[in-house]
Amino acid sequence: MTATTPPTGALGRWFFRPVPLARIAVFRVIAYLFIPIDVFLTTAWVRAHASVPVEWYQPLLVGRLLHLPTPTQTVVVVVQWALVLAALAAATGRAPRILGAAVFLLYGEWMVIAMSYGKVDHDRIAFLVALAVLPTIGRARLRDRRSSEAAGWAMAAVLITVMLTYFLAAWAKIRFGGWDWPTGSTLTRAVLRRGTPLSDWTLELPWLLSTAQWAMLALEFLAPLMLLVRSDRARIGLVLFLLGFHVMVFAGVTIIFLPHCVAILSILPWERLAARLRRTDAPAATVAGSPAR
Repeated sequence: MTATTPPTGALGRWFFRPVPLARIAVFRVIAYLFIPIDVFLTTAWVRAHASVPVEWYQPLLVGRLLHLPTPTQTVVVVVQWALVLAALAAATGRAPRILGAAVFLLYGEWMVIAMSYGKVDHDRIAFLVALAVLPTIGRARLRDRRSSEAAGWAMAAVLITVMLTYFLAAWAKIRFGGWDWPTGSTLTRAVLRRGTPLSDWTLELPWLLSTAQWAMLALEFLAPLMLLVRSDRARIGLVLFLLGFHVMVFAGVTIIFLPHCVAILSILPWERLAARLRRTDAPAATVAGSPAR
């Protein structure tokens, strides 16, 4: 399929269904402004790797293939501040391809530094994919009324990755824990270790935690159904459900997957917010441009 050929077939139409560029403009700002929060708050511990012996560094496969530098004190500090400054610049919408690509590469290196010491988190994949595809769209402004197939492909890629995060989590539970996982004590151990007053009472009802594990597994295996969501109302409902689940988990065991939650926000029809802003600005512009009496 050439660049001028419209997508054909149900799969092609789904992947390249045009998405309003105003949606991209809003989500791009959210994604890029989250990065300083992530660097200085949610993953501030990555900075501590600058002070550990370099012998502890066991690079991920991507780090070995690309021969990425060993995270010395200088490397970590340079990557940290270059990433933050690039993200703030990219949030302005200027040079979206160059700055967006820089943010993706720097954040990817930041994650290699984070995950090359024996701990690999799965809540970063969808956010990394979002950072990878955003530069491919080009310019997108808040008041842009156009739609784009490139934006549709990018948002489809993020949605698929969000879905796979849940589906593969269920597959991993069965792969490593077997079908005994939903009848085991995973949630019981989580509440014992990290429980809050909102969840401690569940320890007195072991059947409830086991039921919750079965429900979690079923919902994760059913995650591919989210690819059928099309209407704006359904998109909003899906996002509220997913974010509500993560808020509930945080309230119960103080675990939150913030980068994944940011990626979930790409599903929302942000162009509605942009349209409201345009309607709000229009009367103000009319009043400002009206002749004085």
